[in-house]
Amino acid sequence: MTDAGLRHGRASLGLSFGVQGVAFALLVTRIPAIQDRYGISDGLLPVFLAAVPILAGAGSVATERVVARVRPSVVLRWVQPLVLLALLGVGAGREMWHAAVALGVFGLAVGALDASMNMLGVSLQRAYGRSIMTGFHAVYSLGGIAGASLAWAGARWELSLLASYLPVVAVLLPTALIGSRWYTEGKAPDGAKGGVGGGAGGALSFKLLLPLCLIMTFAYIGDSTVSNWSAKYLQDVLGGSEQLATVPYNVYMVTTLLGRAVGDLGVRRFGAVAVVRGGSLLAAGGFAVVAVAPGARVGMLGFTMLGFGLCVIVPQTFAAAGRMFPENSDAAVARLNIFNYVGFLVGSPLVGALGDAWSYRGAMLVPMVLVLATLVYARAFGPEPARYGGGHERPRTADVG
Repeated sequence: MTDAGLRHGRASLGLSFGVQGVAFALLVTRIPAIQDRYGISDGLLPVFLAAVPILAGAGSVATERVVARVRPSVVLRWVQPLVLLALLGVGAGREMWHAAVALGVFGLAVGALDASMNMLGVSLQRAYGRSIMTGFHAVYSLGGIAGASLAWAGARWELSLLASYLPVVAVLLPTALIGSRWYTEGKAPDGAKGGVGGGAGGALSFKLLLPLCLIMTFAYIGDSTVSNWSAKYLQDVLGGSEQLATVPYNVYMVTTLLGRAVGDLGVRRFGAVAVVRGGSLLAAGGFAVVAVAPGARVGMLGFTMLGFGLCVIVPQTFAAAGRMFPENSDAAVARLNIFNYVGFLVGSPLVGALGDAWSYRGAMLVPMVLVLATLVYARAFGPEPARYGGGHERPRTADVG
């Protein structure tokens, strides 16, 4: 594999992450408009919202089986357009069943997309021989900010869902298809046999993967807490204005982007274990600040800490799965990806139930404790990227820019 091929593969995969960030943000930030368009009741809305991550988990499971026959790049090349077309379907439908079908297709395709993107990211990082995985997720965060901004503009100008989605899909769909021509898959390092305790031939052991699955779940419980409850918490608990209540999530997104933009440098300098431990402590501190904040401005500080802390955990968890099972990394990533959706499903209802039954300040302590539990499993993030293949030299392409 040439250095130019790796660079092109890295750029095209980064584009894919960015496109997915835009698409997902356009969906989740227009949920009130989707509810209004299809007349979905408040009681039925949670069913629709829960169905998407459930089906995404099913899509991730299916992808594990599909990539045993075809390359992840082939899966990604076809499911990304499907995600965009499903998004367009959400905006174009007229009946409730139209929305149900479109959201169902979106969920299944997103599961396959997330799994295959991260499979390619793990294989490219292996080929580079140094940490690049967090950078892909930084592009996803950038796409999310762009998508949320486009959604805000559509709502501000009172555009219909179709009018909001159609121009974006018209640009992103051909862009993604053209970019997919340069998808590249890295090769396993010479001499890699089974990873860290993976057994002969790198056999996938769920027992060994379980710590990473728990960490992924804990990280997404924290993320969904910020996504779903930051505005309500700042306004109702900390006494912020309605306008100020819209700021925490934006701050969280920006700090997530900034943290991920420099995260790979931190991993190369200090190692994945140290970076994940630092991120976990910072995120737990952020939840603690939010829980005890006397007012909105201190609460904003806590949400800022959360963005910088949580941002490194997810991409490094995928990378750790690839190191643990170098000859079976695709299956490891697919299974790990399921727990992304588990955390998303659990986080918001958990905090809401605790907030109603106890207090929202107390509810913030639960994700704090879960994020701290990452410290218990931090050793699962070794060996460091510089020691791929149990101490073998890094590939020649390690210095590719």
